[in-house]
Amino acid sequence: MPGDMTFSTSIEEFQERIRTWYDQNHDNFASLYHDAIKHVVPCPEKKSSEVYYDWQGADIQRLCDFFGEWYDWKSGVKNGLDYIEKFSWINYLNDAGMAFVTSGPGYAMTADFTHLQGKQMDDPHSKELIETWVRELGSKRMDDYKVRDWKNFNEFFVREIKEDRRPIAAKDDDTVVVAPADCVINMIVDELGPYTGIPVKTVSMNVGKLLDGSEYAKKFIGGTAVSCILMPDSYHWYHAPVAGEVVAARDDIGGCYYGMRDFPGLLDKGNVGYGYDYSMFDDFRRGYVIIRTQYQDAYGGPDGEGYVGLVPVGLNSIASVNFLEKFKKMRTKPIPVEKGERIGNFAYGGSLNILLFERGRFPALQLLQGQRIGVLEPRERTEKLFTDAFRTRSRRVRPFSP
Repeated sequence: MPGDMTFSTSIEEFQERIRTWYDQNHDNFASLYHDAIKHVVPCPEKKSSEVYYDWQGADIQRLCDFFGEWYDWKSGVKNGLDYIEKFSWINYLNDAGMAFVTSGPGYAMTADFTHLQGKQMDDPHSKELIETWVRELGSKRMDDYKVRDWKNFNEFFVREIKEDRRPIAAKDDDTVVVAPADCVINMIVDELGPYTGIPVKTVSMNVGKLLDGSEYAKKFIGGTAVSCILMPDSYHWYHAPVAGEVVAARDDIGGCYYGMRDFPGLLDKGNVGYGYDYSMFDDFRRGYVIIRTQYQDAYGGPDGEGYVGLVPVGLNSIASVNFLEKFKKMRTKPIPVEKGERIGNFAYGGSLNILLFERGRFPALQLLQGQRIGVLEPRERTEKLFTDAFRTRSRRVRPFSP
């Protein structure tokens, strides 16, 4: 929170705070909110759907009521993501909306609400939501996890996988890169820029800013980035994609809580995140782990050492990047890490990891025959969490009604 302002302890206190900020135009809160609402972009298809919220003409009472409804989260996997998307229409393709939610009192508002949600999901009363999620996940998927008496929803959310359910591919072959998490994978860009976003294949990535000015950023200039997006109902631990030694790690890089210019686009452009502009992810709350690894030539001999980056990014309701203690703000000598070793987790929400590779070292996603490339999903889960080019959640509309 800005300055020495404290977090709200209840939704009522939060609502009263933003009403007061509005009435007093605290730090231009009312002016920025009015400007955001004035420039709200209508739903592209001029229709209403379960994930669209029309912010046009919304006054402060509407904003307070919306947060109240969101906080009353007696819901499952789908509804939490729906509320994130509904809120995102404030800043959808809207520069004034982006300014409102990413700076000044608007940023403080989102920080306060996110903290309030986190406390809510740490509360023992949140256990009642676990049953809903377990039911939606189904017995087949829940069979992957260690089941115990979770004290609250956040404990359930970072539930642990059974030891035999995620075997590490080619454990002793250091040339093989493994997925850091249960995720949807997309190549982002194969020509990372240093400190200026350079558009490539319709996207850009400021690797220097992404790594918060780390001396290791230069290692990835001209290299490859890979997006690994975690769904809200996924396993939410992330692991080392390669073996080696961790030479740098941080889990405390501050940034925005909300403010994705086109959040519906992240969901709705083909596969999740495909073709999306990732340039803004260097503005979100995040951390990074830099792993020094050994390259091999075609005969298995040494081909020098290099670096692989793992950048966990907390999006929207998450804003938490939780490293295991050994990797927190590492300032000691390098720490050995095994391929597949746990690094940390995300608390409630959807999130992603960005993998960074040096130039010429990771040219494409490559699979061997017989390896998993995806899952044949039940239609119910597809409709809740995934999209395709012809059927998207935001485009599953019903006739507009005022």
